[in-house]
Amino acid sequence: MQKKQLSACLPEIGPTETRRPRGRLAFTLVELLVVIAIIGVLVGLLLPAVQAAREAARRMSCSNNLKQISLAIHNYESAYKKLPPSWTNTVSGKGWSMQARILPFIEQGGLADGIDFSQGYGASTLSVDGEDIPISSYRVPTYQCPSDPLDQPRYGDDGPEYYKLNYASNGGTWFVFDPSNDNIGEGMFGPNRYMGFRDCLDGLSNTLALAEVKGWTPYYRDVATAGDIAMPDQAEIVCTLGGSFKTETGHTEWVDGRIHQAGFTTTFTPNTKVLCSSSGAEYDVDWTNMREGKDITDPARTYAAVTSRSYHVGGVQVGVLDGSVRFVTDSIDRELWQGLSTRKGREIVEWP
Repeated sequence: MQKKQLSACLPEIGPTETRRPRGRLAFTLVELLVVIAIIGVLVGLLLPAVQAAREAARRMSCSNNLKQISLAIHNYESAYKKLPPSWTNTVSGKGWSMQARILPFIEQGGLADGIDFSQGYGASTLSVDGEDIPISSYRVPTYQCPSDPLDQPRYGDDGPEYYKLNYASNGGTWFVFDPSNDNIGEGMFGPNRYMGFRDCLDGLSNTLALAEVKGWTPYYRDVATAGDIAMPDQAEIVCTLGGSFKTETGHTEWVDGRIHQAGFTTTFTPNTKVLCSSSGAEYDVDWTNMREGKDITDPARTYAAVTSRSYHVGGVQVGVLDGSVRFVTDSIDRELWQGLSTRKGREIVEWP
């Protein structure tokens, strides 16, 4: 009797009927679009932050490379009681760079063992599986800025021939080398010259050792103008000085000690645009009057406007001769920048 009364109180449900849920099970189109828009805004905010974090990491890695090279220079000086030259003359004129001489002090002793400094850099090879590989084609990790987008070898007729670098030695302000008397410029590293820390009369903390440069830089070379050449006051003057134009081979040979490959000058402040046109295209160029050792019968001096350039925004990182690493902004005063590159200019330098 109780079962009948209970069933009489319940609503009757047919065999094909189901209970309807009280809430909705889906988003409306407007709600979906709002969610997508919010996600898009968040991604838009996140991506620049990620890129900034990556660039900060790359810049830190670049700074670490400069620190290692600076310490290697000090270790070289401790071992030999002198600093390495920027370039030394050989029969072929293809003199080795300062960067090549400090290889044992950046944990590249195996590569250094294959070098014969009495011969030009094109003559040294390492045998790998019975094949002779040019020393010049090896990638030296410490010489590569992680922000450089073109980290690859430069190819010749027989395959990889050279590898670039992003850290150059201080060659002074403008004048680099006079082959008639072996005079050198005001920098801390000069052709055919083994100097010491005692030659830095301005003080190690006031003198540049290294600065960033861009691989694959276009440049003019070998116009071979005789006599003195006045330092250009403006970048556009460089375009009138002439020479043989190379579209992308500057700073692509870490073995080559010549100023346009392994050095820099402070003719212009960091990242100055030296824009010249060639064959209908505009290039940001370097310029050198005569490559060191190019022609021993030609007394033309080497003058060079080889600008320090960086892939980091706002300036360049430099290695100071005391072993420290600093960031120099593009807006640095030109006179101050040039004073930092001289070893005995007697300037009173205050870091910006």
